[in-house]
Amino acid sequence: HSYQRYSNCIDCLLKYLLFFSNLLFTVLGLVVLALGLWGLINKESFAQEKIGQITTDPMLVFVVLGLVLSILCLSGCVGALRENCCLLQVFSATVLVLVAAQVLAAIVAYSFQGQIEGYLRSGMLAAMVHYQDDLDLRFITDEIQIGLQCCGADNYRDWEVNMYYNCSAPGVLSCGVPATCCVDPLENGTVWNSQCGVGSQQLDEFSAQSVIFLGGCLGGMSRWIEQHTGLIGAVGIVLLGVQIITLFITTRLMDNIQCSKATS
Repeated sequence: HSYQRYSNCIDCLLKYLLFFSNLLFTVLGLVVLALGLWGLINKESFAQEKIGQITTDPMLVFVVLGLVLSILCLSGCVGALRENCCLLQVFSATVLVLVAAQVLAAIVAYSFQGQIEGYLRSGMLAAMVHYQDDLDLRFITDEIQIGLQCCGADNYRDWEVNMYYNCSAPGVLSCGVPATCCVDPLENGTVWNSQCGVGSQQLDEFSAQSVIFLGGCLGGMSRWIEQHTGLIGAVGIVLLGVQIITLFITTRLMDNIQCSKATS
């Protein structure tokens, strides 16, 4: 009898652990969904003249991710609370598919490193082409260049692909680079100098190195990954482990529900 009570307590603990963890991720999913929708609405992406371009909007990733996460975790949350085997089966099957997809993605990423670098280069150059046209791409590009202290995809001269920074373009930005490429974009440490990269493409590397970062962001990304390989691996293993533990808890809860129905 004491073992049975102990087993029941463990099962009850696991049930509410599954409920509260899924509740937390449901809220997180709704926050991500709200962030994505706010971004789309704020940029008027639902306007008739822009609706055709919505599929390429980075904010759509947040909408889809938030929607999938909130629906998935809500099914696990309600299924655990109501002891509904149908919802728990949907939840566990989806988590199992996600685990398999993540393992497959990791294998593919490791096997096709060269092709992935090519895709990243194409993506970075495309973001640079539309730097002034898309606020999201501009924000992402700026954050990458500031965070990795880099400029362009392979080097600072890649900004030639942008129609405003191209050396044949009219205007003050011609032959320049964005301020986020600058070594010290702050004048006197306080005022942001948006013109600090003007004319940088005309400089040779020796002269330019005191003004802007010469190295491209693809090399910066590679170095960052090499320096943080252990951390990336640890985070990946922890996330995968949490999902596998969730599967075990869900399976045990479903077995208990079926046993209870069989004995009643």
